[in-house]
Amino acid sequence: MEDQAEVRNSDFSKSMCSSNLKQDEVAIVMVPFPGQGHLNQLLQLACLITSSYDLPVYYVGSATHNLQAQVRANALNPSDIAKIHFYDIPTPDFTSPAPDPNALSKFPSHLEPSWDACMLLREPIASFLSDISSKSRRVVVVHDSLMSYNVQDVSSLHNAESYIFNCISVFTLYCIICLSVGMSVPLEEELLKKLPSLDGIMTDKIRDRGASQSPYIDIRSGDIHNTSNVIEGKFLDLLAQVASDQNKKNWAIGPVLPTKLDRISNRENTCLDWLNKQPPRSVLYVSFGTTTSFSDREIKELAMGLEQSKQRFIWVLRDADRGDIFTEEARKVELPEGFEERVNGVGLVVREWAPQPEILAHSSTGGFMSHCGWNSCIESITMGVPIAAWPMHSDQPMTGFLVTDVLKIGLIVREWEKREELVNASTIENVVRKLMASEEGNVIRKRAEELGEAVRQSTEKGGASRMEMDSFIAHITR
Repeated sequence: MEDQAEVRNSDFSKSMCSSNLKQDEVAIVMVPFPGQGHLNQLLQLACLITSSYDLPVYYVGSATHNLQAQVRANALNPSDIAKIHFYDIPTPDFTSPAPDPNALSKFPSHLEPSWDACMLLREPIASFLSDISSKSRRVVVVHDSLMSYNVQDVSSLHNAESYIFNCISVFTLYCIICLSVGMSVPLEEELLKKLPSLDGIMTDKIRDRGASQSPYIDIRSGDIHNTSNVIEGKFLDLLAQVASDQNKKNWAIGPVLPTKLDRISNRENTCLDWLNKQPPRSVLYVSFGTTTSFSDREIKELAMGLEQSKQRFIWVLRDADRGDIFTEEARKVELPEGFEERVNGVGLVVREWAPQPEILAHSSTGGFMSHCGWNSCIESITMGVPIAAWPMHSDQPMTGFLVTDVLKIGLIVREWEKREELVNASTIENVVRKLMASEEGNVIRKRAEELGEAVRQSTEKGGASRMEMDSFIAHITR
């Protein structure tokens, strides 16, 4: 990670420059939820707009989380980030406890204090919007659905409108809507039997938080989805049919991440240097995102499974984020004695922040063992890499099912119903071998590569996602 003071002091992290805003311009204001996968997707969208459409973009959040978004900006062009106006709201006080690696549920309850604190941002956001509104022809707020309460004052401004940016797959969103109102999901009978339940995906407190946003969700003028018709066209159509308000517009503009990564893949990085020395499609990338903590026992089983599989791997071994990633040292996770020496040359263990999009885009990468957060899945799908799906909480079980059973571009590591059981080394070994070194794995990889090619093409001029993005920009600048 770059030196934080340096980032704080650089023009990279400049606060709002509303004086630069010309009268009559359309100003776009991003309001992300303070979780890494959420911060990242809205930063990617902000860069897409600043690089391709030359509109002023403001990124509004607590100072701590704005800084987090910037120091972890993966695969984004620094000159695009430099065009974004970061508006830092003083960070409300909150406790930042360590995650509990031994908890039976993998849901990151230790982040709840930071999520509670972000509910205190309504007034500073309202005052910022009021200021921007007085200087612009139109203010367009693009926000996470979990920030609906905080942006509700959009409705009191004569020239402001808001759009929800959905950070999860459309399939997951659709299934959650269906299951919560007792509707059946229209899938073949065999698939319906295997569809994961919503049991255990989150705590009651978080379910209540989601419900508390509901009164403010209808303020929005439409929805933006970080997906492509190429991936989820069927479910975009189905979602439109169950929408509570048929008049609200929908745009599937994804993937919003950069799809051409050759520019940065030449940069020096331990992971990329190591990948350069490996055969094509031979390496399994192993990472469980920023909200998963494994117990020592689980780490031991995973280490043994990877070693026994005899397959090449890069394993990003990090504890879950704290609410404030800049506060304390994270726990250093211990590996079985001698493990790194034994796998030297075959496996690489990385403990720092890894350049995930570049790793997935690298020609030596042939698989991804993932928790199935949508951020990771859309990156993997876009780069044409098949997934060994090991969902942990929230939207992940549904997204894992989308990957393995609907798109058929992955294998499941452990069924959601068995989430409280220890996944042993032999299970991990078998899944890794099947994905990386079997005929079935090759078929899945070919399917993933073909889908990735189609998704990348959809973001080019004339492609479905590019046309949707152009349509959204035309709509907000009308």
